[in-house]
Amino acid sequence: MDWLGNVVFEDREIENERLELTDKEANYILGPNLTLKNCTLVLKVPARRLSLKQARFINCTFEVKQELKNYPYWITTSLKGCRFKGRLSGCDFGHWPEYGKEPEYQLGSIEDCDFSEARLDHCRFHGDDPRSLRFPKWPGFTILDPIRRIAELRDLPWPERFGSSLLSLLDQSPERRIKHPRSTMALSFYAPAEAKQSGTTEEAFKAAIAKCDFIVS
Repeated sequence: MDWLGNVVFEDREIENERLELTDKEANYILGPNLTLKNCTLVLKVPARRLSLKQARFINCTFEVKQELKNYPYWITTSLKGCRFKGRLSGCDFGHWPEYGKEPEYQLGSIEDCDFSEARLDHCRFHGDDPRSLRFPKWPGFTILDPIRRIAELRDLPWPERFGSSLLSLLDQSPERRIKHPRSTMALSFYAPAEAKQSGTTEEAFKAAIAKCDFIVS
C-alpha cells in the first residue's frame, strides 16, 4: 500500500518475494502483523525512512545497500534463519523489553541468523543466546556475554581510548548514567573503524583479542 509517501506492508504474509526499499522520498513501514518468509529485502534508505513494528522474518535475506546507522528497532521484530549483507552500525537486535512499554518491544527475538557477510560496528544483541548466530570474521570481532566478562575484558591490552569507553559502558554501577543494558548478550565491532577513531592500528585490536575464547573473530 502506498499512501501519501508511505509504503506500508501490514496484516499479511508474503513469501518468496523480492522487496526493494530504495525510494529515498518514501517512508517504508513494515508491520504490524506482517510475516515474510524466504524473501529478499533490499534496503537503500536512511534509518529515518524505515519503520519496523511487530514483523516476523523467516529465512529472509537483507541486502543493506546504504549503511544503516543508529537503528534500534530490529528489537521490535522476530528474526529466524535470516541473512544480513552490508553495513550496519549502532543497531540493536533481539529481546530488549525495557526499551519501551509499547507491545512491540516485548516481541523482539533473533535466532539462527547469519551476519558473516555483514559489516557490524557498535551493534548489540540482546536477550537471546548468541551462540545460534554467525558473526563477521576479522576485521570484525564480537564480544560474547560482555557484562559478565567485564573483569576479563579489563585485563586485555585494549587501545586506551576504546578500552576506557567500553569498560565504562559495561560498568553497571548505579552512578553510571550511560551504560549498556543488562540484556546485552553480544557486542560487535569493526576493527578498521575503531582503529581510526582511536588513533591506533587494527593490529592493536587483533593483539588484544588474540587469546579470548569469548571474542569471536
